[in-house]
Amino acid sequence: MSITGPALEKPKVSPLYDPRVRGIAFQVALVLVLGFLLWEAGTNAATNMRARGIPTNFDFWNRTAGFDINLTLISYSAISEYGRAFWVGLLNTLLVAGIGVVLATFLGFTVGIARLSRNWLVSKLATVYVETIRNVPLLLQLLFWYNAVLKPLPGPRDSLKLPGLALTMPSAGAWVALLVAVAGAIALRALKGRPQVGLFAPILIGAGGLAFVAGPYALSGWGGNGLLAAAGSAGVFVNNRGLILPEPKFDSGADWVGLALLLAIAASAAYAIWARRQQMRTGAQHPVGLVTTILIIGLPSLVFLIAGRPIALEAATLRGFNYQGGVRVLPEFVALLMGLVLYTAAFISEIVRAGIQSVAKGQTEAAHALGLRPGPTLKLVVVPQAMRVIVPPLTNQYLNLTKNSSLAVFIGYPDLVQVFAGTVLNQTGAAVQVISITMGVYLLISLATSFIMGFYNRSISLRER
Repeated sequence: MSITGPALEKPKVSPLYDPRVRGIAFQVALVLVLGFLLWEAGTNAATNMRARGIPTNFDFWNRTAGFDINLTLISYSAISEYGRAFWVGLLNTLLVAGIGVVLATFLGFTVGIARLSRNWLVSKLATVYVETIRNVPLLLQLLFWYNAVLKPLPGPRDSLKLPGLALTMPSAGAWVALLVAVAGAIALRALKGRPQVGLFAPILIGAGGLAFVAGPYALSGWGGNGLLAAAGSAGVFVNNRGLILPEPKFDSGADWVGLALLLAIAASAAYAIWARRQQMRTGAQHPVGLVTTILIIGLPSLVFLIAGRPIALEAATLRGFNYQGGVRVLPEFVALLMGLVLYTAAFISEIVRAGIQSVAKGQTEAAHALGLRPGPTLKLVVVPQAMRVIVPPLTNQYLNLTKNSSLAVFIGYPDLVQVFAGTVLNQTGAAVQVISITMGVYLLISLATSFIMGFYNRSISLRER
């Protein structure tokens, strides 16, 4: 028996007591109130600005700036507009943030993995680095690198010059140093019952390798030379005005070298994808690193020789009180980059360590049971699973690095804050417009970074069947 009729009809409720209607009404009312407050605040600010002669429009954007910027990635001079100065500052900010994110990620992952190393010395050194760097304020570190490390460098006339290097046949002393280091390392590693002695094996190997490459001069009486020998000047100069590198000069045929490099990168990526699919399907591993190195270095080098060496390096020359020519890396840029990278990497390393420790030990044991060595186990089993834990807090560190780059104003690096929110604001007096644009730029950069990392996070997340 079925029941029909009025018994199945929903009771009618007054809109005043309908939760859905009331929720919409409250939200609309809140938006209207906020809009009214913003309108009143903007109107009041505009009235006060006009009364005091402060500009309320963006006419300053196309006016002549009248000041120089010592680091520009695009053409700029003192007769350029304020809008051009904005783009110069923005590109300088993106430059240091982009390079800093890459270097901090690499260093952070390296230190995070090193903290979990079974080698006592490596683990403790990584711990000291993390606990020291992340507990010192970033601004103090920037001032240290700039004022205590880079500014005391000698002037241009007394610049530190990097000697050129040439390949030579190592002397007998270099071969003996290398063989002694290898034999000593093997002997130390054989002492399995005393791991605190075995940790000196990498140090001994490193010393022997350095003696073989750079020459065994540290060993009194050996003399001789190593694999690399000094050969004049390399055209690299270091002074208190920055790092000066040789400037590349391109002749006809350089385009073919660039094209070969792009083809090598594309071929390497295609081979890496193919090797990954083959490994997932059959379990067979392929020498991706070796093939990539041969392609990226070998193919452009071969084209470079065939094309008649169309790319040359022209060193800077000392004229008067400074060097002319070359590529100059400002000390402000170096100090800012070092401070941001070292500081952010300390936090990234802890994120990486926590992510690796979140993976169950059974995963590592299962990989070892299948015959995988520790290196491939970490690369193929542990880290891919740890990335699901690492990516969300890693995104925060990328955002922190980008926003912390605004501290560049304290050491004189011409970033967006120093150029636009500093010099342009002081000259134009358009504080509201300049600060609003600056805030909007950092908001867009943060949203773009979050979007990219969120897309990557979704691509590696677990998918239920």
